[in-house]
Amino acid sequence: MENLNDDKSLVTMSADSSFADSSFDHSFTETDVKVEAQSLSRQNSLPRNGSSSSLQLTDEDEEGDQNSYLSPRDRRRSAHTAAEQKRRDAIKKGYEDLQCIVPTCHQSDPLGSGKLSKATVLQRSIDYIQHLVKKRKEQDDNIEALRKEVMALKIMKANYEQIVKAHQSQPGQGQNQVSDHVKFNVFKAIMDAQFETFNQSISVASFAELSACVFSWLEEYCKPQTLKELVVSVLRQMGNQLR
Repeated sequence: MENLNDDKSLVTMSADSSFADSSFDHSFTETDVKVEAQSLSRQNSLPRNGSSSSLQLTDEDEEGDQNSYLSPRDRRRSAHTAAEQKRRDAIKKGYEDLQCIVPTCHQSDPLGSGKLSKATVLQRSIDYIQHLVKKRKEQDDNIEALRKEVMALKIMKANYEQIVKAHQSQPGQGQNQVSDHVKFNVFKAIMDAQFETFNQSISVASFAELSACVFSWLEEYCKPQTLKELVVSVLRQMGNQLR
């Protein structure tokens, strides 16, 4: 026991003498002690199984470590550069999509260069869109005209159905009806008379002269009073032939 107490007193004296020694670095502060302790703790926390994959840092970690050493100004500059690069990539992809979608962009540049310029791609895209808008308007106009025609045909159909029902409800009137052959003869006689006057009045030396003659013929031979007199005359002739 006496030997053990002597050893303890020697250790205590040696420690006091070491701290009292003028060669001890008093600049080794408490903060340095904490940093050294954290470093040792981090090293002890690493796995010791020899796995190299667990010791490697990911790209994001490396980028984060790099950014941690940058000043705020450099960080803003780096973020701005990344955003600008992303914007340029988006614009480039947009031009490539336009060249794939617009058929006129598949053609080569008339100036001889193989690649189309951005201005050419935009202009051809605008022209193609305007062409599609014009074509769509023509289709809408055609659809509207067909819709009106269908409506008119429905009205005509309804009128003819009413006429048929009226004739079916009065069967006695069918006995006095004329045949289709008589109707055709009346129509043929009217058309023959009109064609004879047309042939005498029309000149086909030129299209301008033909147009002028047609209008003159309409004014002279196609007036309501003239047509009425012609029809009455034809009906009288057909009536005399049927008697």
